[in-house]
Amino acid sequence: MNRHSFTAKRIVSVLLVTGTLACVLFATSSRAQSTAPTVAPSQEDMRLYDIATAPSADRLRSDVEKLVNFGTRHTLSETESDTQGVGAARRWIKNEFERISADCGGCLEVITLSDTVTGKRIPHATEVVNVIAIQRGTLEPKRVVMMSGDIDSRVTDVMDSTSISPGANDNASGVAGAIEAARVLSKYQFAGTIIYAALSGEEQGLYGGAALAQYAKDQHWQVQAVLNNDMIGNIEGINGVINNHTVRVFSEGVRIAETAEEAKQRYFSGGENDSASRNLARKIKTLADQYMTNLDVMMVYRLDRFGRGGHHLPFNKAGFPAVRIMETNENYNRQHQDIRVENGIAYGDVIEGVDFNFNAKLTALNAISLASMAWAPAPPASVTIEGKVSASTTLKWQHNTEQNNVIGYRVYWRLTTESEWKHSRYVGKVNSFKLENMVIDNYLYGVASVSANGNTSPVVFPGAAGAF
Repeated sequence: MNRHSFTAKRIVSVLLVTGTLACVLFATSSRAQSTAPTVAPSQEDMRLYDIATAPSADRLRSDVEKLVNFGTRHTLSETESDTQGVGAARRWIKNEFERISADCGGCLEVITLSDTVTGKRIPHATEVVNVIAIQRGTLEPKRVVMMSGDIDSRVTDVMDSTSISPGANDNASGVAGAIEAARVLSKYQFAGTIIYAALSGEEQGLYGGAALAQYAKDQHWQVQAVLNNDMIGNIEGINGVINNHTVRVFSEGVRIAETAEEAKQRYFSGGENDSASRNLARKIKTLADQYMTNLDVMMVYRLDRFGRGGHHLPFNKAGFPAVRIMETNENYNRQHQDIRVENGIAYGDVIEGVDFNFNAKLTALNAISLASMAWAPAPPASVTIEGKVSASTTLKWQHNTEQNNVIGYRVYWRLTTESEWKHSRYVGKVNSFKLENMVIDNYLYGVASVSANGNTSPVVFPGAAGAF
């Protein structure tokens, strides 16, 4: 061995010890892949900066005020009146979506989706009606990303369908956000389909979400992401914290729809922290870090708040990636409360409790997430991994030749204790890649699809545990 060879090997060893593993891997892998691309596409889409500042606090205030003025939107409330009750609210929402569609030359297909249900909180057969606006994709109309909010409101007694129940933050803020996102994104065209959903029956048992999840299956939609927005306007917490710069994104870890055989595979290969929903949450955080200012995404590693639920759950149960987006500090005096003052404390979910600049900021987070994923290709399918008892790790995936917007793929890896994908490499338009001298046991791996416009899909963890 000559002196120069010894020195080079020693430098590699030092780099590995000091943590600059990514640089060494890049050099090693590129020599092993003679056909590797010499230039990676941009990871930045300048249009998303414009979208991030487009939602209007004034328009959101106007929409929330309109919803509040229906008096109550309880699932069991009045449906015939044009001014009061849930029926009037959902007709107004439909009219707003239709007005947006008219402004964009009919780019939205606006429908109502209903189901007649009974249950613990619905003692007699009741029609639960969702209002849906569909912005069809130009390349992959069956591939869907979705933003939802809940129409219905309630007071202290969940069965009280007549008392004034403004539901300003819970959840007029989410419905107004979906309407505003439609206003902003209807100015663009996308490869995939975007759906804006106003769901009913949430407080009485998540009925609207269950109906839409079943409809999605019946329509053979490839649901890539559901962003459930439930309370996105409050900044004053019950804990005394006033915070207008953080947002929580809740996501399931192990998929609730996992089979016994899939659970067995996951137990031995990992993936309990890499469901599609969790990697969707990571994607949302990455987009916020890149395109937004003064907004920090807190990924919360549980399905929802402790012992509570939301309208993303029916989609998770159906096997779809879904997360909950909401404020960081809740004010329980303003949730599910009769309007009153007791011991100097004002109770009730009134419009004065909504910060519309914050409401606009979280609407923008949804808008850039929907746009980026709808512009990006579908996540890779059939991702597998090999490398047991080996010095190297190989990722394989299915390349869909019908996806015209795929220009290549990016492989990712991170330490098993890291919460976010720390390292990645563009590998070109291939369907497998070998990471030389990377032991499979020591890292977590994934693959994402890349488009020429700078957008990537969420990262897909290998196997059923991470499949989209």
